[in-house]
Amino acid sequence: MERTLKAEQFNPIEMMVGSGARGNMMQVRQIAGMRGLVANPRGDMIPRPIKSNFREGLTMLEYFISTPGARKGLVDTALRTADSGYLTRRLVDVAQELIINTEDPFESGSAVRGIWIENIEADRPGKRAWLETRLYSRTIADDVTLSDGSVITKGTVLGDPEVEALRDDPKVNRVRVLSPLTDDSDLGVSAACYGFGLATGKLIEVGEAVGVIAAQSIGEPGTQLTMRTFHTGGVAGTDLAGGLPRVVELFEARSPKGKATLTRLTGTVRIAEDEGKGRVITVVADDGTEESYIVPGLSRLEVVDGQEVNAGDPIVDGPRDPKELMEIKGVQETQQYLVTEVQKVYRDQGVPIHDKHIELIVRQMTRKITVQEPGDSDFLPGERVDSKVYRDVNRALVMEGKTPAEGRPEIMGITKASLATDSWLSAASFQETTRVLTEAAIESRSDSLLGLKENIIIGKLIPAGTGMAAYRDITTAAPDYSPMEYYSSSDEGDEGNDLADMLADRMAGDMVAGAGDLAESGESLPDAEVIDLPLADTAE
Repeated sequence: MERTLKAEQFNPIEMMVGSGARGNMMQVRQIAGMRGLVANPRGDMIPRPIKSNFREGLTMLEYFISTPGARKGLVDTALRTADSGYLTRRLVDVAQELIINTEDPFESGSAVRGIWIENIEADRPGKRAWLETRLYSRTIADDVTLSDGSVITKGTVLGDPEVEALRDDPKVNRVRVLSPLTDDSDLGVSAACYGFGLATGKLIEVGEAVGVIAAQSIGEPGTQLTMRTFHTGGVAGTDLAGGLPRVVELFEARSPKGKATLTRLTGTVRIAEDEGKGRVITVVADDGTEESYIVPGLSRLEVVDGQEVNAGDPIVDGPRDPKELMEIKGVQETQQYLVTEVQKVYRDQGVPIHDKHIELIVRQMTRKITVQEPGDSDFLPGERVDSKVYRDVNRALVMEGKTPAEGRPEIMGITKASLATDSWLSAASFQETTRVLTEAAIESRSDSLLGLKENIIIGKLIPAGTGMAAYRDITTAAPDYSPMEYYSSSDEGDEGNDLADMLADRMAGDMVAGAGDLAESGESLPDAEVIDLPLADTAE
């Protein structure tokens, strides 16, 4: 159906869906194909499918089967607006300190890290899907050689011509790009790691508040996401959240309902039946270590007997728990999983959001490290420190031949991450004001005023845009400039330097000059006209 629709060049429905102006293919299928399965008031699928489409019209029974879903849609719309607004507020709070700075990793000589953009499947022959939201406007971290021999050099920001060349090139299947996730800037994000500003199509300017832009870009389309829960056909009694609840679940790093079981070992799978309990799945490592998992009999397995698996691979179908994934696979895998899963929700609704907006939020969620062994550092066991500070301190300790600290990466939901910020003013203005202020007072904390909110609270210029020091500390190079002479009534010295005397002298001089001009011209001042005014009658 999709191919037929795209073949008609001027089909109005295809033009609306293709341009992203209104609707998506799911709605076209209901108009032209069949309505399909719908949910009852409890959220379970009604087994009788609606075979008619909206163009043909529904039968009376099909119409009544559809009504609970329609009513739920109206209620959802009212709830969705409030939930979406609250999500936006939390996203703004967690990302408000992310501002573009001047640092360029290629120029500063620091280590250039990046992320791999790979596994981009072709949505039709020779065309890869989602390059616009994954690759466009990013900075290349390594040289890329195309099939025709041309090279896209590292440091190039990918515009439309480069993306088109990469889209159609069968030789290139993975590209390494700079990302906010791997940016090591002291404050905010470097322009090179962000790339083009999507509003202008040019390299992002220093001082741009990209954190707030990212929060708005994710939160605003939240009102378009449905809040329905979709029942999974293969798993008995488990509902997978879709739409806005799923986005909130991911950004708050919650353990999802019906989560997948992840293997903690790399090895071979052995599956055995256990009467009454379900199936026992054992993973046998190369060194003989075994780990067994009991899963319900009706669960849909992701593995088969004898299959080789890696640590962190799912055994049972379902969403993964971000905290568990972080423990097994580490920070980078967890960050990529969160970005991919959030994108799935928005793409299902036909909402295009660039990966880097989501990456900025995920960066804030994974920026803390919990210290386990302080070594020779000044950290305390159990203390949460910023990952950049942790790396810098450890690097300095290693250079001095001392014992570095040991820590565990931490993933925090956006609410928790907002409250864990170094700025107590920003945290207090968000939530739990009394607790935040009490703890800040007990710990005698100070605020460096690096974010937007804390500067607004105390009435200072925000450190973004033209409020940045880079724009305000400007000295003008004008060698021939000499300041204009001026007088002040507070000046000491001669009487002639007094402001009042100077003004009086200037007025007297102007009057004399005016009289001299009249004398030279032979004109005389006009005679004053006398007007008799009647006296007021005060007799009454």
